[in-house]
Order: sequence, then structure tokens, then C-alpha cells
Amino acid sequence: MHMPKPNNRNNWAVRMAESIIQHYPLESAQWHYEHGLVVKAIMEAGICFQHNDFLNFAKAWVDHFIKPDGSIATYRKDEFNLDLINPGKTLFYFYTDTGEVRFQKALAILRSQLQQQPRTLTNGFWHKKIYPYQMWLDGIYMAGPFLAEYASVFSQPQDFDEIAHQILLIEAHTRDDKTGLLYHAWDEKHAQPWANPENGHSPHFWGRALGWFEMALIDILDFFPPEHPQYARLLEIFVNVSKALLNYQDMQTGMWYQIVDLGGRQGNYLESSVTCMLSYAFAKGVRKDLLPSEFLSSARHAYRGILEHQISVDAHGSVSLENTCGSAGLGGEPYRDGSFDYYVGEKLIPNDFKGVGPFILAALEMETATEKITRGQAE
Repeated sequence: MHMPKPNNRNNWAVRMAESIIQHYPLESAQWHYEHGLVVKAIMEAGICFQHNDFLNFAKAWVDHFIKPDGSIATYRKDEFNLDLINPGKTLFYFYTDTGEVRFQKALAILRSQLQQQPRTLTNGFWHKKIYPYQMWLDGIYMAGPFLAEYASVFSQPQDFDEIAHQILLIEAHTRDDKTGLLYHAWDEKHAQPWANPENGHSPHFWGRALGWFEMALIDILDFFPPEHPQYARLLEIFVNVSKALLNYQDMQTGMWYQIVDLGGRQGNYLESSVTCMLSYAFAKGVRKDLLPSEFLSSARHAYRGILEHQISVDAHGSVSLENTCGSAGLGGEPYRDGSFDYYVGEKLIPNDFKGVGPFILAALEMETATEKITRGQAE
């Protein structure tokens, strides 16, 4: 479900999209979650503003991967990597717009991965085949909104049961009752060195993981049937986590920290991607009447913080987003232990797509949500 068209051109969304396109040669394209994220954001800007250059860019990106038989170049189903589902969200628009069977076939290929995805003993999707018995908050975003839209477009109501199960399972195993925040991940076997031996969750509240989760829920609720028996519970989780995050927003800048609850600890820093993600999720939540209107104040504060502290413009007018954590995960080689020092020690990358995509989405949502509140006040 696409956001309504704003009355006025949102220059920051457009300027960032133009800047990314200018520096994105098609030969560098990857079927990868962060590329899919930024292309989807640019596509949404194209839909909002009827901007053909943006839509043509997204179509060229999709055509680069989707072959006439529906196969997806460079995609490997046998990796069972949830990250590789996320780029598939770009295909729904073009399938609906063109009716081309190849897009339907590609979507079905991605759906079939989820049908065969390895699972925990409690039926949770492994984040990747190489991470057995592990669920990460990131994975809810990578697979959940795709599956919800697939269920809606192709009339597969049983998939909503699956989505609800995945969310309820990871929320139950990562929720901290004291803060209301969610830990980054959960190891069902409690076998990983990063896992708490008593309950299996990872040791910290990583900002972007919470951002992924919040974006996932608000996007899933676009398609999730309100009459479904778990709809109210999913909405409750979204509201509760949102309220918990409000307690850790930096009062001065409006941003959130890399490790959300340890803002005063030396080495921690205000991170761009989580701030853009939460600005988007909160503003969209207000627009959709799923969050109280006061959340728009938080979203505005976060968005202003990004514009004031993290956006730069060069002499040619090209826009850059600063201070995005380039990558953070758990396990692997070399081993990522989930410690505070690990998270704050990861490299910061300008114009990282994991920040740029949410920035464009936040810019679009901030304007539409603001218009809604303004209209409501005038009535």
C-alpha cells in the first residue's frame, strides 16, 4: 500500500533520490536487502510525485535481475537467507502495473523459499541457513512485509497466520520487561557465545535492529486484515515498542543511539539509520491512525535532527547522509560477539543504503503525516 501523494513536492526526498541515482551505475546493482530497500524508497518517491525518472530507475533495476522465465539473476534459494527476500518487494508494483508473468513467477520463487526456510523447533524462520536456530529482529523486516503483500495480492490468507507467528515468537524471546525494548536476536539452542545462557537472547538493544522491527510492523499492518485474531496483538506490540523507544530519544538532537539504552556510555554515538527508521515508522503510524498524534512530534524531532546534524550537501548539490553504521551482526567469521565494543566499533559509512532508504521514506511520510494533522486541526 503506497502513501498518499503529498500536495507539495518534498525536496529532501527528491534530492536524496536524485543524488543516489546519479551515483548508482546499474552494473553495481546487487540483489541484496539494502539495495532493494533504497530502490523501493526511490520507487515510492516516484509514485508519490509521479516522477518518471525515479520509476524508470526502479524498472531498470528490476529488469536487470528478473529474466523472461521469472528467474532472478544472482539469487540463490539454497542459501535460505531472509535478507534476499526483501528486494522482492519491488516486484509487486511492476507486476500490478504491467501484468507481466515473469514478475509473478519471480515472486513465487521467493515465496517458495519461505515455505522451505529452515525453522527453529518452535517454527521460527532461521535468519539464514548459516545461522541455525537463530532469529534476528532484522529478519522480520526482510521477510514479513513481503509475505504480507504476497498474501494480499495473491489471496493467501494462511500466510497471515505465519507472519503473526514469526512476530509473536521473536517478540516473546527478545522482549525486556524492564525497558520494553527488544534485544537484537535470540538463539533457541542457547549455544552461541553471544547468547544469554538462561534465555538465549543477545546482550544489547541495537538501534537499527529495533528500527527494522518497527518498520516491519507498520508495513505489515498495511496488508494485515484487521479482522484477523492476531491483528490487535500485533498492533499492541507495535505501540508498546514505540512507547518504549520514546524513552530513549535524545532530547537535544531527536536522534537515537547505536546502543539505544546506553546513551551516556563512552564510545556510543547517535546513529542515522535507526533515527530515520523510527521517524518513518512513527510518522506513518500517525498517518494510519495506529499511533497517537503526539508521536508525530517525536518523528519531527528525529527528522529535524537528521537534517541538522547528519545531512550535508556538496558544491554540486549532491546530498549525503552521514554516520550510518555500515554493518552489525552476530556470529560469523570473524566472530561478532554482540558486545558493546563490537557494536560501537563498526565502521560508519556515508550514504549507506540502510540509512538512505529510510531517510527517503521518512521524508515522504513526514510531509503526508504533517498534512493529515494540519487538516484535522482545521476541521
